[in-house]
Amino acid sequence: MSALSTRVGDVALRSFVLTASGTAGHGDELSGYGDLAALGAVVTKSLAAFQWDGNPPPRLAASGRHMLNAVGLAGPGVEHWRREDLPALERRGATVVGSIWGRNVDEFAEAAALMRGANIVALEVNASCPNLESRSQIFAHSAEATRSIVDASRVANVPLWVKLSPNTPDIVSIAGAAIEAGASALVLVNTVLGLAIDIENRRASLGNGGGGVSGPGILPVALRAVFECREAFRDIPIVGVGGISDGEDAIAMVMAGANAVEVGTATFANPRAPWLVQRGAQKWLEKHHVASIEELVGVAHG
Repeated sequence: MSALSTRVGDVALRSFVLTASGTAGHGDELSGYGDLAALGAVVTKSLAAFQWDGNPPPRLAASGRHMLNAVGLAGPGVEHWRREDLPALERRGATVVGSIWGRNVDEFAEAAALMRGANIVALEVNASCPNLESRSQIFAHSAEATRSIVDASRVANVPLWVKLSPNTPDIVSIAGAAIEAGASALVLVNTVLGLAIDIENRRASLGNGGGGVSGPGILPVALRAVFECREAFRDIPIVGVGGISDGEDAIAMVMAGANAVEVGTATFANPRAPWLVQRGAQKWLEKHHVASIEELVGVAHG
């Protein structure tokens, strides 16, 4: 699988295909469908410094081939995860990327501190969650707020991959703020804000009202974000995520400028999706006589 290997900054990965946070559970839930050690990494569901129950149900809704979710970042907390879930990933030989969130800067710092010393190669900082200190504005909609949580998360003492939101026209400047604060890589992008209506019951389909849209239709949104950030920041590592359903989608993301990709919602339809994407990309490389996925990073920029 050397043709699929890549680097995200200082982090060497056996494959450029990873799972996406929030779609593969907290531990080895997908191990019955494929070899976790064969993937680039398992990115865990985002964790706070404390247990969090999330939003009221219903939390998921379908919209054609797309999914809306308002899970609300439910999780057991970092300490529980390190004790109960991380060991299972270690036994599987998986490369692990942790993920954290918080409602304010101090909570990001606390979660990052609890991750320090864990057997992870990087920490994904989920900047796409509400900031209660700014009337629930999304952290990643503000350059200053993004800068603050990245700086606070440096206490983890591992490479920081900062996950940004597509729901802003200013993603390049926000990405720049993340880089200035110490981001080792950008993760582009999280879900698109949306709403579904239950027309039989005449109300919003999700218990929280609106939610995040994911699935094939957001691939062009993610490609745009990756392309624009690669254009602006030629040297920063980028992990592309959003709407990747097959190997060709993954190749397109790399050509737009991603060094690695994450497979998310496709896993709900088929839990083998990350391995199928990986296999499809391998076949594309062989068909086009490309020796390494790294040869394709950013080639769409000319």
